[in-house]
Amino acid sequence: MSHDPVSDGQGSVFDGLIGGDSSQWAFGTDFEDPLAGVDTTVPDGADHAELAAYCLMLGDDALIMSQRLSEWCSRAPDLEEDIALANMALDLLGQARLLLARAAAADPGAVPALPGGSPVPAEDALAFFRDAGRFRNVRLAEVPNGDFAHVVVRLLLFSVARLALLERLRSSADTVLAAVAAKGVKEVAYHRDWAGRWFLTLAQGTAESRRRLVTALDALWPLLTELVSAHPLERSLALAGVGVDPASLRDEVDAVLGQVLAVSGVDRPDDAAQAGSGGRDGLHTEAFTALLAEMQVVARAHPSGRW
Repeated sequence: MSHDPVSDGQGSVFDGLIGGDSSQWAFGTDFEDPLAGVDTTVPDGADHAELAAYCLMLGDDALIMSQRLSEWCSRAPDLEEDIALANMALDLLGQARLLLARAAAADPGAVPALPGGSPVPAEDALAFFRDAGRFRNVRLAEVPNGDFAHVVVRLLLFSVARLALLERLRSSADTVLAAVAAKGVKEVAYHRDWAGRWFLTLAQGTAESRRRLVTALDALWPLLTELVSAHPLERSLALAGVGVDPASLRDEVDAVLGQVLAVSGVDRPDDAAQAGSGGRDGLHTEAFTALLAEMQVVARAHPSGRW
């Protein structure tokens, strides 16, 4: 009788690696609803559709930033930083999963219908079966990767603003958002500190590392505007005690970034606002279409696939 190297007759040898918990795996598995057993009642005074749209904004930021960070896997300067970038991508992917699931629970109508009615988790449907115009992430998260200085600057700008937001979101009237924020604060604090340390290292390293850092900062700085500017929906939910008005974060974000720049001896770029209303309204960069094509290709090719 032949021996199956993948099974010992009592289950897969891989069971021990995951402890019988398949919830960590991606599209195509039968993992449980990440919000199972959680009270997803929409708070009084909050509109269901607005709450769902707000969760998509925050979830899409995390999802697309995670995708860009994951592209660094095997490409970082050394193994330690390679692992750090991969782990930060996983942190953000976890936040995205919870936020997209929250959006679906608040407004099931926001979840796109799949080809042939294929049953997949709502957060998967939102991640893999929306077209570019239905994503609400800021453009800072989606622009193509550059060199290592580019990923350091992007992550610094993104994490400083996101940490300030999550710290305030812990007091949200929505218990799901408050819980996601409480967990996310610890994760994003590390992201910010990692990026800040590398920013200082590159600024005070060689002339070439400093040149690359300043080039990346000048290119990415205008995109910070979207993270500290309020969309009407964000203002509405802030007034309802559910969300956070990002415009209220501007002073704190400026102060933190100012400290990093001062210690690093790098001049602050001009505050030239990016033209257009931006990603919050579904207006994205040309590169975003290619990013989604790569991210969504397997799910769209095999909408009923199971692994």
